[in-house]
Amino acid sequence: MKEIKDIILAYGEAQQRGQQSALATVVHLDGSSYRRPGARMLVTEEGRMTGAISGGCLEGDALHKALMVMNQQRARLVTYDTGDEDDITLGVQLGCNGIIRILIEPIIPEKPFNPLELLKKINAKRQRAVLVTLFDADSMSRDQPGTRLLLEEDGNSVGEVDDPLLKTTLLEDAGKAMRIRQSLFKKYKTTSQSISAFIEYIPPAISLVIVGAGNDAQPVLGIADILGWEASVVDGRATHATAERFASACQVLVARPEKVLEQIPIDEQTVFVLMTHNYNYDLAMLRALLQTNAPYIGVLGPRNKLDLMLDEIQSGGTKLNREQLNRIYGPVGLDIGAETAGEIALSVIAEIKGVLMGKSGQSLRLKEEVIHPREETVMEEKRLN
Repeated sequence: MKEIKDIILAYGEAQQRGQQSALATVVHLDGSSYRRPGARMLVTEEGRMTGAISGGCLEGDALHKALMVMNQQRARLVTYDTGDEDDITLGVQLGCNGIIRILIEPIIPEKPFNPLELLKKINAKRQRAVLVTLFDADSMSRDQPGTRLLLEEDGNSVGEVDDPLLKTTLLEDAGKAMRIRQSLFKKYKTTSQSISAFIEYIPPAISLVIVGAGNDAQPVLGIADILGWEASVVDGRATHATAERFASACQVLVARPEKVLEQIPIDEQTVFVLMTHNYNYDLAMLRALLQTNAPYIGVLGPRNKLDLMLDEIQSGGTKLNREQLNRIYGPVGLDIGAETAGEIALSVIAEIKGVLMGKSGQSLRLKEEVIHPREETVMEEKRLN
């Protein structure tokens, strides 16, 4: 979500300067690449680039093509083969061994459902969304339909798809992507033509609630801010929980434990780290959080502290099940030998990311398979008639 927010901000600035812009989006990938489908880059007519579609190797060529797209006001699909030693476009073999398809679309402000307007709608609400982008991989010279449809978690859909049957099918598949929380790639075939679709599942940004406003909470907030997470800081001490000390936080709350959850909505992307260094405050927060669906509850401190807290909760008459216990991470963080506040913050943030992605946090060199399973980008064919 951070990349989307940065692109929206850059687009607004370009509009204020009266400049044209184009959006480059990775819509499909065969093999491996530094960036996955859904990576985006905004290009303005003066050559400013926001976001990234690769590790830096494709941006230069994509910039030139984006300028052509702005001039022609026509979307274009570009394919890069990063494993081809003879690819004169790239000049050198990059070693990624992937075929990357990038759709570059002109942003036409007069169109109510242009890609940036759809991204703005996604950013405006904290909810899951599915964005549908259409492209023709078989005929890159043909006009590319581009980003056309948005399905929101509340069931609302907006966008323009001329073919009623195609639109119905797209909404059905977008609904499936929403249910399984995973992007899909489809090729829809008729007797006369075919069209491919990147049906992109976009979750809301991670919402991190840092319970504790000590000095060691500041690097946790700092790393979360770099990643584009929406972070809040909570503490019962008005002297510690101040906007001046935590300037990048979305909100800073001074509240008693029993009042905190009245002010913070919790969804599947909301995580908590208890680090007040106040046993009773952390205990009260843990007791309350165990009655929610928060997927991650980190508890700073030694294991015996957490064991004592759990014993106290259960001795008070609350029976904890395995599902509740599995959401508690204490001692919090990955085992990276962290000692300083900054290192501890790094280990905590890394563990949160791994948990939400369903990953172990082990060294990538220990993986026997590829980093990203190839089946994630398989293009499934589907006949419409």
